[in-house]
Amino acid sequence: MADTEHFVREDVRGFLDMLEQIGGQGVEEVGAVMGREQMRAMGAIAEAPAREMAVQKDLTCSGSLGDIPVRFYDVKAERGPSPVVLFLHGGGFVIGDLEVYNNLCTEISHFLDLPVVSVDYRLAPEHPFPAAPDDCEAAARWVATSPEALGREVTGLVITGDSAGGNLTIVTTNQLMANPADVPVVVQAPIYPVASDVSQHESFASFSDGYLLTGAAMAWFTQQYAADDTDPRNVPILGDCSNTPPTVLCTAGLDPLRDSGREYAAHLIQLGTEVSYFEFPGIIHGFTTLRKAMPSGQADLEAFLGAIKVKLDRMAA
Repeated sequence: MADTEHFVREDVRGFLDMLEQIGGQGVEEVGAVMGREQMRAMGAIAEAPAREMAVQKDLTCSGSLGDIPVRFYDVKAERGPSPVVLFLHGGGFVIGDLEVYNNLCTEISHFLDLPVVSVDYRLAPEHPFPAAPDDCEAAARWVATSPEALGREVTGLVITGDSAGGNLTIVTTNQLMANPADVPVVVQAPIYPVASDVSQHESFASFSDGYLLTGAAMAWFTQQYAADDTDPRNVPILGDCSNTPPTVLCTAGLDPLRDSGREYAAHLIQLGTEVSYFEFPGIIHGFTTLRKAMPSGQADLEAFLGAIKVKLDRMAA
């Protein structure tokens, strides 16, 4: 049962109560294959509907060890030169895919009025670290070339993603700042990211049971990913963040990962980076893809996307 000493929104409480009544086993008990099915099933019942897109098609780009599936979205059939959003999905580097995040990607394209490319990077344990960051970086560099397959002239990258994808957002941005792609990263926007060692944080202790994402699942994901905890492509706060582009970052108040996002935002601010930081109270990890079950999360998502829009509009002025 979720701890009642913390503020929990009414719709979030209802969702947590429903999960408790359903019961079931955690991903660390059922394994990767069943965990992927569980995530798809939860998304099918708990996520808000997709927005209508003028363009939605599955493509591939070249990676270091073969083709990487991507999905291209645009709320407009045609457009002039513009930034493109690169979306990197969550799921602990083990679960999550294009389908789970389909509706969120349509929401991003609709709200920002920009093309979105969602990356189906390789997953652990079949493909442990550094397969995921390798694929995300390759996809970012491909999008930056304005490939003919997109039919768009790309002027910059907006890199975003949630949870493990938030980690990959920061890692990919760091890689492209160190070794630039054909166009710059104009905004990075991690959503409740893993940016530092989460196990040391107060939020990990406070919310590791009863708030959807559990400490046991996090430990299992870490084990499956099999990364080096001293490698900046795994723990991006250890990397060179001194020239990070304008950043929009959000955390959830009831998330075991909350303090990792806080720590990273503070780190960037101390380095002089322009940061818009949102900590949404009373809501749990995963809310951006559970907006039917927790409708209050829609306003949080719009606040987050609105801050990205403000930064992009200012650059375009």
